[in-house]
Amino acid sequence: MYARDESYVRNTLEKDILPALPKKLSSILTKISDEDISSIEEIRLRAERPFMVYKKGQDMFLNEDGVLSFLLSRPVIVERQDIEKTLTLMSNYSIYSIEEELKQGFLTLKGGHRVGLTGRIVMEDRNIRTMKNISGMNIRIAKEIKGCGNKIIKEIYGEGIKHTLIASPPGCGKTTMLRDIIRVLSSGDRDFNIKGFKIGLVDERSEIAGCYLGVPQRDVGIRTDVLDACPKAQGMFMLLRSMSPEIIAVDEIGSVEDAEAIEDAINSGVKIIATVHGRNFNEIQKRQGVKILIENKAFERIVILSRRSGPGTIEEIIKI
Repeated sequence: MYARDESYVRNTLEKDILPALPKKLSSILTKISDEDISSIEEIRLRAERPFMVYKKGQDMFLNEDGVLSFLLSRPVIVERQDIEKTLTLMSNYSIYSIEEELKQGFLTLKGGHRVGLTGRIVMEDRNIRTMKNISGMNIRIAKEIKGCGNKIIKEIYGEGIKHTLIASPPGCGKTTMLRDIIRVLSSGDRDFNIKGFKIGLVDERSEIAGCYLGVPQRDVGIRTDVLDACPKAQGMFMLLRSMSPEIIAVDEIGSVEDAEAIEDAINSGVKIIATVHGRNFNEIQKRQGVKILIENKAFERIVILSRRSGPGTIEEIIKI
């Protein structure tokens, strides 16, 4: 389990997120109390609907005074032009420059904060060409909590690194945990007697390293090479061919293609640390790629996380 203090979240808002919001919305966020601000995980904008935040597993409404409430009491309404202004600011006044991000349905702010987008999808030859008429935004505040991965490192590092799979439902801390594990294994740590490993990171959704213009905004260690916004299976093959990694890290696996790439890496002598969506051992096996890997005993450790006592609660560590 881990937590963030109010100074971290407030500084993050002021530095990375408020400059990307119109004055109407940013001024409200600055009024939120220190007590409330520390646990905010997401900021939600939906056209013609209430301005909301997500904290401690619950949605809350914002009024003009920055007061949070579970009740619809004088909530601020996000207008369509608020979202249009926000997108203009986030794209640095060039919507054309984020065409690829619109196609993927998200973009990344400086600081590594991911912004999910919804709107009208434009198709071309059965492929998504772009998204227009943006009507919803979910700003996820990137969490960098150094030391949160220490308990897992103790379990997966002994006589070398164990092939490891970290599982949890969304919002339970697996990406934050993965980032911290990568940081320690990459930079090395005297307490764990870790010399430091060359790590190849495939960051398909830009959530782990949070690259902005190619540069990691999160601390992923001094020996980590990042393939940003790259499909997982292709990225793993690319790293194997060109970067001689000792460890490959990847987020949210599941497909048969992912499994094939992971098995290829393992057969090449590379260690794997990956995450997957799932509440328990039975649930993660419903993903075909993960089922194949478990049947082939690809992973030596499977870590199950929850948010029972807060994000990052370790429920179980399964030794294979």
